[in-house]
Amino acid sequence: MQHNVAQRWRQRAGVPLVEGYGLTESAPVALANPVTVPEWSGQIGVPLPSTDAAILGDDGSRLPPGETGEICLRGPQVMKGYWQRPQETAEVFHPGGWLRTGDMGLMDEQGRVRLTDRKKDMIVVSGFKVFPNEIEDVLTLHPGVLEAAAIGVPDERAGEAVKVVVVRRDPNLTEADVSAHCKLHLTGYKLPRVVQFRSEPLPKTGIGKILRRELRGAAATGASQGS
Repeated sequence: MQHNVAQRWRQRAGVPLVEGYGLTESAPVALANPVTVPEWSGQIGVPLPSTDAAILGDDGSRLPPGETGEICLRGPQVMKGYWQRPQETAEVFHPGGWLRTGDMGLMDEQGRVRLTDRKKDMIVVSGFKVFPNEIEDVLTLHPGVLEAAAIGVPDERAGEAVKVVVVRRDPNLTEADVSAHCKLHLTGYKLPRVVQFRSEPLPKTGIGKILRRELRGAAATGASQGS
């Protein structure tokens, strides 16, 4: 949930937006905020009753509070496996019945979880992890931006660099405007190195999620044609 969407909801509805989290494999709700929260926090909440959530490393080890890793779940609503697909089932579970969600996040000392992004969308800049959600959240706070997406593109020096694709709300918005706005909110290695403006809406799934893979594919094709 982007910050600007939560703000608009609050302004129009007069009550905070209450966020939760789940996926098809968890049938689907696994974590949620109490409905009594006074304000939207940006967190996806705490595990539902009889549900366990943990932040695990690639080796299945539990990470300490505040450290980013993969959100993993187990509980009565978590699937036992994919129908007649044992190999894929084995790949999606850690020992102990922990479902690997493919989502990255962190947990605080009180057990509240914050989602950062999809693991496969993570950008690695000079060894530093950059999550597109954070950059997109910053960009959409600019009044001149209608929607935006962040992707990783190859970079000879850093391995990957951040590229943003922006649909303008204000037709006069410039690359310099975008860069200046990002510098106010993001550390240096997270700053976009490439800004691309797009006139048509960003590609989305049927439920409105931005299809970053299509943008990455278009960027790769453009780089290949350019070379």
